[in-house]
Amino acid sequence: MPQPTPFTGVYPILATPFDDREQLDLESMERMVDFMARLGVEGVTVLGVLGEANRMLDPEREAVIGAAVRAAAGRCAVIVGASHSGTQAALGLSRMAQRLGADAVMVTPHNEPVPNDERVFEYYRTIGEGVDIPIVLQDHPASTGVHMSVGLILRIVHEVPRIAALKEEAVPTAPKIRALLQGMKARQIPILTGLGALYTQFDLEAGSAGLNTGFAFPEALMAMVSAARAKDWTRVQALYTRFLPLIVFEQQSGVAIRKEILRLRGLIQSGAVRHPGASLAAATADQLGAVLEQVLPKADLRRPLQLS
Repeated sequence: MPQPTPFTGVYPILATPFDDREQLDLESMERMVDFMARLGVEGVTVLGVLGEANRMLDPEREAVIGAAVRAAAGRCAVIVGASHSGTQAALGLSRMAQRLGADAVMVTPHNEPVPNDERVFEYYRTIGEGVDIPIVLQDHPASTGVHMSVGLILRIVHEVPRIAALKEEAVPTAPKIRALLQGMKARQIPILTGLGALYTQFDLEAGSAGLNTGFAFPEALMAMVSAARAKDWTRVQALYTRFLPLIVFEQQSGVAIRKEILRLRGLIQSGAVRHPGASLAAATADQLGAVLEQVLPKADLRRPLQLS
């Protein structure tokens, strides 16, 4: 039975590994999850925005969830992306995740031709009433086209008990995090940072409880969260400044760069991206090598980073 998760700390978003023929590579998925669990992260997320879930069939989604749950083996939580354009479809995906042993689901709203806050609220209420595991509400207008106001999010938090955390990715993130935290009068839940860790320092200063994002070096994120908990903002800034070139480079459109780093770390066999997603260009791979050497000179990327 899935165990409750506090939704504080670091929850890496995992890429979905494919082989060179674009077929699922479940062995790599299990290796990734095992590596993250051994690092000591609080949880992992599969089938997120950059997990290429929109290019997968339902049986493939089931296989990915099953592999992640098996590999986690209770050592860390497994959050499953369950967003869909239809409310009943999103509910169905959430129930699938629950049935397969997920600890929580992460759900974004869907953009409609005529924006309607009430429909967004009903979407979350329906899913919340239909599952028994927590829901992470993801606010990511860059991918969804849905701009949720602070008032709408607070209403959902207050009226849908299954909402257990927010993943805040609406730029500028820090002011919105502050506004949400200030508005949680009747019920308070954690807010996690996303966007590839791009605004980590500022979000932690604003009250973020951790990170739920796909940056390929979660050790750096764990160190920043630990320093923030200790109110050591000098160390947070130093770590953020050190890793920012790599964070920014990895933020380029698509998932090919992140997959290549995961391959270099020995976590996945291939950096293949499912068509029509773009593969890594040779010039970009060369640039990546230079950035990695700048940020992590002489480091053995296949081993956990030791950050002094």
